[in-house]
Amino acid sequence: MKVLLLKEPRERENEADPYIEELASCGHTAALIPVLSFRFVSLDDLSERLFQPERFGGLIFTSPRAVEAVKICLDSHAHKWEAVKDKWNAKSVYVVGKATASLVEDLGLRPLGEETGTADLLSLLILQRENQEILPLFFPCGSIKREVLPTALRKNRVPLETLTVYQTSEHPDLQKNITDYFTQQLAAIGPTTADALRSHGLTVTCCAEKPAAKHLAAAITRALTPDP
Repeated sequence: MKVLLLKEPRERENEADPYIEELASCGHTAALIPVLSFRFVSLDDLSERLFQPERFGGLIFTSPRAVEAVKICLDSHAHKWEAVKDKWNAKSVYVVGKATASLVEDLGLRPLGEETGTADLLSLLILQRENQEILPLFFPCGSIKREVLPTALRKNRVPLETLTVYQTSEHPDLQKNITDYFTQQLAAIGPTTADALRSHGLTVTCCAEKPAAKHLAAAITRALTPDP
């Protein structure tokens, strides 16, 4: 079966996309079309916070794009980052997913929570480890982040400071790129994507248990396999 993947390419251009590889191992042929474009914002505010780790109890990253915003800030201040990196590593640096964890490691930080896979599960991990007495956790995020994690932390009075560091919009070439494709069944990589599809009146056939290639391939295979 041919599968159209509406997602961002790998952050590292020289790496094969794991979703295409995993679907191929299940007998599916996949094509990838980017659907979103990103514009970084508030980078001066982000830099200010990154170089003042004493203000915070830790860091939270739930998307590769937020890590990319941090990298942009650090590229022009590498010497300053070396001076504060160990101070961040003395705190908790929380992430969702292996892709985000890998990019965080590239910054020289030690991530926690990469196996959680969703913001819901990461919030549970944070609540197990943190309390109301800590300094605020710093959460650089996107303009359309889900509110699951902030709501859970604030409900339990764990201090949190968020900063929107990128704006998300439709990829300018999306309509042109999907002209040759038509799909009757939609599979979502995660709950955020599933919610967005449903908000546009679309039916989501299946949703990956976690936002990882093997889970998406398994979900598609189950959806396409008739019941015995």
